[in-house]
Amino acid sequence: MPARCVNLLQKLEEFVIKDEQLIKEGLREGIASSLLSGSLSMALCYIQRVFRSGPLHPQPRGSSDGPEQYVAIMNAIFSAQRSMIRIDSCYMGSSNSAFLQQASYITGGVYLKPQQPNGLFQYLSTVFATDLHSRAFLQLPKSLGVDFRASCFCHKKTIDLGYICSVCLSIFCKHHKKCSTCGSVFGQAQSDVNSTSNKKRKTPET
Repeated sequence: MPARCVNLLQKLEEFVIKDEQLIKEGLREGIASSLLSGSLSMALCYIQRVFRSGPLHPQPRGSSDGPEQYVAIMNAIFSAQRSMIRIDSCYMGSSNSAFLQQASYITGGVYLKPQQPNGLFQYLSTVFATDLHSRAFLQLPKSLGVDFRASCFCHKKTIDLGYICSVCLSIFCKHHKKCSTCGSVFGQAQSDVNSTSNKKRKTPET
């Protein structure tokens, strides 16, 4: 194995170990996961600064998902989409990352979960190092599916079904009388309406 491949894998291993230590420290301090939203925002700010400094076009390169970061991450993703910045994601872990899947899908980037960690350098050099023009001539990996589940604003948990505020599009796992984000007053839940109407309904006399 080439020396640079060994060095890359060594640095990656050091990063994973350090990240696990930070997660353990974060759990004690109330931080549940790595700040993926912060790193995305910093990357977007750096790219915008390079765009404004000259004609060069940088090649953006891309933890477990933290539901509490859902809003910040989605804001960063849509900001990248508006700026025509593609987000490439190379995820190393036992399961997939819903946030990174959505980021790559929405911005037109590549999402890859390497099946063979020993071939990581090959993935990075052949898939993620290619420029946007060259990608048109390559058979890039395609995601078999994207997890579009969102996180509720009330408990910061990933949900399959929920309630959406029609004004600010905030997502909640349970019906609320009032939106905690914009203050809009919601109508009565359908299940509550049905139960109320049943109570008011008189039993027919026999």
